[in-house]
Amino acid sequence: MTTTTTLSDTDFAAPIQDRYFEDYVPGSVYVYGSITTTEEEILRFAGKFDPQSIHTDPDAAEQGPFKGLIASGWHTAGIMMRLYADHYVSKVASLASPGVDELRWVRPVRPGDSLSIRTTVQQACVSRSKPDRGLVHTAIEVLNQRGEPVLTMTAMNILMRRASQR
Repeated sequence: MTTTTTLSDTDFAAPIQDRYFEDYVPGSVYVYGSITTTEEEILRFAGKFDPQSIHTDPDAAEQGPFKGLIASGWHTAGIMMRLYADHYVSKVASLASPGVDELRWVRPVRPGDSLSIRTTVQQACVSRSKPDRGLVHTAIEVLNQRGEPVLTMTAMNILMRRASQR
């Protein structure tokens, strides 16, 4: 298992085991990481889930548009999800996600890249029909070791409110 940490100067006031809707304050920014990609992991993931030569064949990838092996975007999304689940999404109040918006792969991820995520709480709205919960929109950037974004997206999560806030 990969051990990752909080990389930002601040983190949520409440630990992930006691984090509820109210703890996701719009404008808050948190950084978590990092996970380093390896050629072996890139090849294994792509061989099973995204069998395109730019992800599965280092020799062919050298001749391709990226001039070398790159990770599948879905592999990168999986790394993002690991960091997001380990550090950001509540372990006690997360109910579901209705989806994501504007998923973009903006730079290739190569073997040896070290990835982290920067999360920004964009919006947090209490549900009108179910006031015991709310919807949080989070901008997510997956960053490489140079701080360059390689993936961007907006996540949506439905979270329970604290009992005292219902």
